[in-house]
Amino acid sequence: MTAPLRSLAQALLGAALVLTGTGHLTFARREFRAQVPPWVPLDVDTVVLLSGVVEIVVGVALLVSWRQPRRAVVGTGAAILFVAVLPGNIAQLTEHRDAFGLDTDRERAVRLLFQPVLIAWALWSTEAISQWRRGARPGR
Repeated sequence: MTAPLRSLAQALLGAALVLTGTGHLTFARREFRAQVPPWVPLDVDTVVLLSGVVEIVVGVALLVSWRQPRRAVVGTGAAILFVAVLPGNIAQLTEHRDAFGLDTDRERAVRLLFQPVLIAWALWSTEAISQWRRGARPGR
């Protein structure tokens, strides 16, 4: 029963990342600009576009990677992506930037609590942690 649930969770996460990445490039581009910390040494729009492409690539990889150990590698990559965007979410809170309907510090803080959930989702759905424990590597 767990395997189908993990597969569904992986597919949902992949689809969500494709949608979110598409939003970076199109309909939500302005909103995503609010999450780029001012200390990032690149043009804000460039960061939004590049991160959108990365999200689409990771999302598609989640949608097509079903065999181990590749599946775990993709899940680990998704978890790393969620860690990498954390500074943007923190910047949105600390700089009091409104975006995505989050217009209070409390709402922005609550959103931060979901970042670990996304990281755990990526690792659980792809069985990444159990693969690490087995010592599996791509190509084995």
